[in-house]
Formats: sequence, C-alpha cells, structure tokens
Amino acid sequence: MFRYRAQPTGLPAEVTIATLADHVGKEVTLQGWLYNKRSSGKLHFLEVRDGTGTVQCVVFKGDVTPELFDKADKLSQETSLRVVGTVKEHGKRAGTYEVQVKDVAVIAAPSREYPISNKEHGTDFLMDNRHLWLRSRRQHAILRIRHAIVKAIRDFFDQNDFTLIDAPIFTPNAVEGTSTLFQTDYHGDPAFLTQSGQLYVEAAAASFGQVYCFGPTFRAEKSKTRRHLAEFWMVEPEVAFMTLDEDMRLAEDMLSFIVERVLTTRGEELKICERDTSFLEKVKGPFPRITYAEAIKILQENGHPEAKVGDDFGADEETVISNKFDRPVIVHRYPKAIKAFYFATDPNAPELALNMDVLAPEGYGEIVGGGQREDDLATLEAAIAHHKLPPAAFEWYLDVRRYGSFPHAGFGLGIERTVAWICGLPHVRETIPFPRMLNRLAP
Repeated sequence: MFRYRAQPTGLPAEVTIATLADHVGKEVTLQGWLYNKRSSGKLHFLEVRDGTGTVQCVVFKGDVTPELFDKADKLSQETSLRVVGTVKEHGKRAGTYEVQVKDVAVIAAPSREYPISNKEHGTDFLMDNRHLWLRSRRQHAILRIRHAIVKAIRDFFDQNDFTLIDAPIFTPNAVEGTSTLFQTDYHGDPAFLTQSGQLYVEAAAASFGQVYCFGPTFRAEKSKTRRHLAEFWMVEPEVAFMTLDEDMRLAEDMLSFIVERVLTTRGEELKICERDTSFLEKVKGPFPRITYAEAIKILQENGHPEAKVGDDFGADEETVISNKFDRPVIVHRYPKAIKAFYFATDPNAPELALNMDVLAPEGYGEIVGGGQREDDLATLEAAIAHHKLPPAAFEWYLDVRRYGSFPHAGFGLGIERTVAWICGLPHVRETIPFPRMLNRLAP
C-alpha cells in the first residue's frame, strides 16, 4: 500500500496495520492514535489504530528506557503517536499480529479528556459527538462496509458497460410530490433539492443506452422512523428498451453481487458488527417474485386481516411479507393509483403499474424501488395533469417521448438502508458518516 506522505527520516519503513502480515520479524514504523491501554506489571499494552486497522503494541520494561516506559503508562486515549517496533505473530491468536515496541513518540497529546469512554453513552450524546464517534471500532467497521458496498455498486455497473451520469442537485420540479421537497432560492427563482436523479437518467438513457447516477438525494418528510434520513445516497440505473422483468433481474443481480463482495472482503468488519452472516449467504438469485395481490394475501393470512387492495405498505407490512422468505423478495405490479405518475401501465391489467419493490429480509423493508417507465407521450401528459403537476416544469422530460420514444426501466437503491441491512443495524443513523434527520443538522 503506497502512503501519500513523507517517510519519517532516520526511522524504519512506515507501514500500515493492515499490512503487518507482510513484515513479520522486521522493524517498522506505525503512525496512528491510541485507542485503548492496559498495563500488567512490566508490560504496557497500547492498542493503536491507524485507519486501516488496530494492533496491540507491547511495551516491555526490559526493552525500553525507564523514561519511555513511564511515558507509555501516562498516554491518554486518542494521543497521536509514532511507534517503532518489531512485528511479531501473536502467540495465541493465529493470523493476528502485534508490535514489540522499541520507541514511542508523541505527535500530539489531547488537550482535554476524550469524551467517549468505554462506558455506555446515550444515543443523543453519541450523535452530538458523531465527529468523534466515527473513531470507534464498530463505527469504523460500518463505514468500511459502506465503502465496500459503494465500490461494489460502481464495479457492477462499470463491468456491465453502464455510463455514469451525474444528475443535478438543484432541480426546478418534483419527481414524486411537492410535500417532500426542500425548497431554496436559486438567484431569485424557486429551486428544490433533488428527490431523485431518475428523470435526468431517463433522458441520458436515450443517449447512452445504459446509465446510472449516484449521489445524495433529499426528502423533507417529517419522519422519525429508523429507516428515514433527510439526506441519503441513492444509485439509480436506467436502461433503454428494458422491460419490468429485465429490471427485476438487474436488481437481483446487483444485490447478489454487492452481498457477495462484502462477504468476501469485509468479513472482519461484519464480525465486529456481530452480524450473523448465514442470512447474507442466502442472498443469491433467483429471488422470489410475488405480485402485490399475493402480498396482500400474505398480510391477510398473517395478522393483518384488514389489509386490502389499494393499501400501500409501511414498515410493519413489509416486515410481515419479507419474513416469509429467506432472501430478498420482489413485489411487483402495485395499483397504479398509489404509485408515481411516471410508471407504465400493465397492458393486461390497466389498473396496475409496471413497478417493483425489493424488500430485504429480517425486517429491513424496501431497499429498491423502480419499474418500467411510461413511454407514450399522451399517456404521460395525462398522468402529469392527473397528479396536478406543473406542465411547464416537465416540458424537457416530455421531449424524451417526443423525439424517438422507447420503452425503458430502472430503479433506485438506497445506500443507507442497504448498509443497515447488510450490517444488521437497528437504525440508519449509523450508516452514514454525518446523518441528517428530522431534528439533527449538526455536527
């Protein structure tokens, strides 16, 4: 691993904790922070982290000067350090390494006591100190898994010849309803923070065929549930000439690819999250597919006799449905009346939309939503009017149908819900470095 910084002069080669296995028996330099410390007579055990991992650095009284041994005993949590020592295999844990310390240099000592100790802290306290909480082992593991998920998504689409299209953050119109928009001023004109890049990638699909956008999206819903954030990240592929059935296959293949990548590359982090990976190992295609009508029947037979056609699904209903399956389940063809204006109509059942949702197992609910788009100009114009959307704001979108219309389909996958599911987390607030929720805009 190449380190983009100057090598400390006159010291052994600087390495990362993640690469210690390549340096057994060698003297090395580490730079990082003191995560934890304990002492036992003639030994100090310094747990040092450097961003790539954590390692135990052993300070033996007989190996160092009395002054250094005393200094090591007085180090405070989160002191930034430079450690020089010899890499050893751990005597009791195979595949684990430690550093026999020769020297410790303090780069900077904390100016006050570190606020996050090993004791239990309340959620509000931890969220107020999110900028520091990120340093903890569990939060570090979660965000390493998030990184692996994001990289897997990009690799999946890049390997399948998709073109990345960056959709704008400022938009002149809503995608799914004005009640969930953050409005701002754009040089005297009203503008909105985007709910989705979908409309833009639909236009781009007419140019490139297979495209995706990947970026932050915003919803102003006044929701306090464990599944909602005001700002979240979403990947949205769109494919020209794709049908609903092919769209479901694309979502299935992508999710299987992501989970396999995380299992392969982030096993240690999943252990830190105490994730039971037996559930994730079942995430392989084909996924079960059921219609909305079949989902209603599942609800009626499993504690929700009041469920009826026309109802939308909330968290409780999605949990009941997904608990019937050991892997993600795809629910398709919802009533058109409860879906967004841009969905195509099922030609065999005009009251149904050609849409689909992917529900994650274990109660994590919808992680993918999408379907086939309406490609008939007159039908789309009527849908915009029916939903009372401003026609002028969608003129550019209608041009996609005016000049060589084509069937196309796509979906959106929410990164935070996906991270929560794969990590087994109870709330999405831990899935993003700095969450924005109904009552939280800081840090």
